[in-house]
Amino acid sequence: MTCRAWAFAISIAAIAAIAGAAEAQSLIPDSRSGGKLLLTGGVSTIEGSGGGGLSTWATITGYGEEDGIGGNAHVTILNLPEYQFRTAGVAVGLWDRVELSAARQEFDTGDTGALLGLGQGFTFTQDVIGVKVRLTGDAVYDQDTWVPQIAIGLQHKSNDQGAVIAAVGGQDDQGTDYFIAASKLFLAESVLVSGAVRWTNANQTGLLGFGGDANDDHEAQFEGSVGWLLSRNLVIGAEYRTKPDNLSFAGEDDWFDVYAAWAINKHLSVTAAWADLGSIATLDDQRGLYLSLQAGF
Repeated sequence: MTCRAWAFAISIAAIAAIAGAAEAQSLIPDSRSGGKLLLTGGVSTIEGSGGGGLSTWATITGYGEEDGIGGNAHVTILNLPEYQFRTAGVAVGLWDRVELSAARQEFDTGDTGALLGLGQGFTFTQDVIGVKVRLTGDAVYDQDTWVPQIAIGLQHKSNDQGAVIAAVGGQDDQGTDYFIAASKLFLAESVLVSGAVRWTNANQTGLLGFGGDANDDHEAQFEGSVGWLLSRNLVIGAEYRTKPDNLSFAGEDDWFDVYAAWAINKHLSVTAAWADLGSIATLDDQRGLYLSLQAGF
């Protein structure tokens, strides 16, 4: 089975399973599952964790509260002038305390693969396994304090193109990111603010490996998100994510997007964004439309 078929199959299976679980969940009181406000668990990041599209939040995915379980599955596609990025994955939130996530990413070089000497349609594939733990605070319900919800976590990433990564100066085809995140929803102002510090040596989030001939150390990078709730089920905003610069053959730019996320209900949401990823593998101005579908409970 090809990587694309694998990602599609796992996404359909996960969405079907979650749809069934969501139906069963209707018999469970909101105090156990489904009790959170719309969109307050975030959508799915490109690495599969709960948050924005590009940035990790401190919130725990799904709508399960402190004695419940929530979960989601997502499929995401980002079309760029020379590349296409795809990801599919699942995440589960346990007792609004622990989040476990898994995603498969595909970076398709399309026609550009031949120009880069990799071959037509050459695709980098990366698996991401993550865990996040809420330490303190509640981003939504602690409205009587400025203290945000805070969480820590890690994401282990494994890339399938070790030979190519070594050829462009990468030091490894797998690595682990560590992060601490803080998120806060100001209900009176209908504004959500989130920020995270990520310790990483990933090149293009790991799609081009980890470490490089210019730098091999983990460095602190920032990722942040701000959102404005236009209604209970619609939020618009922007994200920014800084990146390390480890490979001498190609500079790496920070990422930026403007987005809109619409929660049709607690089981289905759609996120659309215009994303600017800058220069990727010597090709500049990689900007395009990001679209993500999430099903969950």
